[in-house]
Amino acid sequence: MNIVVLDGYTLNPGDLSWAPLEQLGSLTVYDRTRRDQLLERAQGADVLFTNKTSLDAAAISELPNLRYIGVLATGYNVVDTAAASERGIVVTNVPDYSTASVVQLVFAYLLEHCHHVQRHSDEAQGGRWSASADFMFASYPLIELAGKTIGIVGFGQIGQQVARAALAFGMQVLVHSRTAKQVPGLEQIPFVSLEELLERSDFITLHCPLTPLTEGLVNKAAIARMKPSAFFINTARGGHVVEADLAEALNAGTIAGAALDVLAVEPPKPDNPLLTARNCIITPHIGWATLEARERLMGIAVQNLTQYLAGETVNQVNE
Repeated sequence: MNIVVLDGYTLNPGDLSWAPLEQLGSLTVYDRTRRDQLLERAQGADVLFTNKTSLDAAAISELPNLRYIGVLATGYNVVDTAAASERGIVVTNVPDYSTASVVQLVFAYLLEHCHHVQRHSDEAQGGRWSASADFMFASYPLIELAGKTIGIVGFGQIGQQVARAALAFGMQVLVHSRTAKQVPGLEQIPFVSLEELLERSDFITLHCPLTPLTEGLVNKAAIARMKPSAFFINTARGGHVVEADLAEALNAGTIAGAALDVLAVEPPKPDNPLLTARNCIITPHIGWATLEARERLMGIAVQNLTQYLAGETVNQVNE
């Protein structure tokens, strides 16, 4: 059996092992694959693994040996699942591997906004503390999370874990979700309309899938409903945000700040307005990428293929 990994570098830049996959067949791993390299590299493959390399209907039709596509991520929009189903090709994904890591990044953003740790450290090391007339100084407002309201849009595994962490900090939690569901230990959390969440929340964080209903969810009208002191976070999908509208609001001081781990186009074009917007923290899509999360991702991807070969397919996303 021929196994090809089309874009393995982000999962394994060298600190993990491909050995478990090598035990299942003849393995070829490419760090990255351009569109014009796809068919040549994938020819003869029984199994393809992809993260961001697109497998559309045209590509799938040119790969007669292909029987299995493993997406090295939770989102699987890079694969034309309907075309795969027509060919009898199984498509699997890797759910829930990065929940703890993404929640950790959300609170890294929150705490940076509240204490400006790096900026204060830079000033202290630059001599400002040594020159201070007092035993302390603060160049930026210091904010306490306890008692503040966090609005969570989307209440899957990540949204639920953000809620639990927020409660541990003494925060008030509001949720907006397509369906209101009772979650053990979180029954006290109210489900509200998106409009109410935007108007009441001190912090707003997105944890919903990208669908036609959520594309452009955070736009000029939505931002206008937010408090001037609101801090907005997106670790979900870049397409949720109308980036020009958010940049305009940040530069005008309409809201206090934003932190984003995802943008509509990645890597971003140099003229993306958010790259130069005021009070905007941007990280390069790292929320999923801790060593521990990538170890889980690798393990689940291998287990998915192992189960498929045993005739017991798991985490299949097509029919």
